[in-house]
Amino acid sequence: MTTTTTEPVGVLVRRWRERRRRSQLDVSLAAELSTRHLSCIETGRANPSRDMVRRLCEELDVPLRERNALYLAAGFAPVHPERAYADLGAAREAVEAVLTGHEPNPALAVNVRWELLAANRAMGVFLGDAAAEVTRPPLNVLRATLHPDGLSGRIRNLAQWRAHVLRRVRRQLERTSAAGLAELLAELEGYPGPEETDAGRDRTPYDDLVVPLRLSSEHGELALLYTTTVFGSPRDVTLDEIAVETFFPADARTAAILRAMAI
Repeated sequence: MTTTTTEPVGVLVRRWRERRRRSQLDVSLAAELSTRHLSCIETGRANPSRDMVRRLCEELDVPLRERNALYLAAGFAPVHPERAYADLGAAREAVEAVLTGHEPNPALAVNVRWELLAANRAMGVFLGDAAAEVTRPPLNVLRATLHPDGLSGRIRNLAQWRAHVLRRVRRQLERTSAAGLAELLAELEGYPGPEETDAGRDRTPYDDLVVPLRLSSEHGELALLYTTTVFGSPRDVTLDEIAVETFFPADARTAAILRAMAI
């Protein structure tokens, strides 16, 4: 996705400041400029220097793709390159090492729009029986999970898991303003919800720790926890938007099933 903008840089700065719920005084002190100067930038009476754009973006934790948009709006060339996933070199090797090393537990890597970049063999088992309609490239992991023709019929705690996923995407949209996320969220919210709530489901030892993914399989019910890993200090747009989702067994039974499925 290319970075373009038709809005003035001041509008973008103000939007990100308000998105982060920061006052002009707070941001100006942290970025080492006067409140008056920041006000002039936001209202278009002053144009920020290249270094000022950098300082404001760092202070407001603006994603790299949107930082490029601010540089363009201020009249400068974009700073952060955007390579294809296949061209990320050592970073791609690191992702794939994590995925492979995590077997027999499932793991996958996605971009900011939840499109699948890579997955290990264990993850392929879970996605393999979803309808072709929801797994066509680019495969969107959340669509494949919550779509009626995807994995939703196998999720034992669908109401709980669906609510968790929707909250997560809403928070992600608020934090990143990534293109395509609003449309994905609206699509996910439009899927029919579960006919029954999960309020009466059997409690498990891990319910007080995290929201588990409880998934039916031909080998029995699986209970999974997950962690999310991102790269520290990325300079490339693609790398900045990659998240590695690694799933772990929540109990000994699930661990045994995952080991058996890998044989």
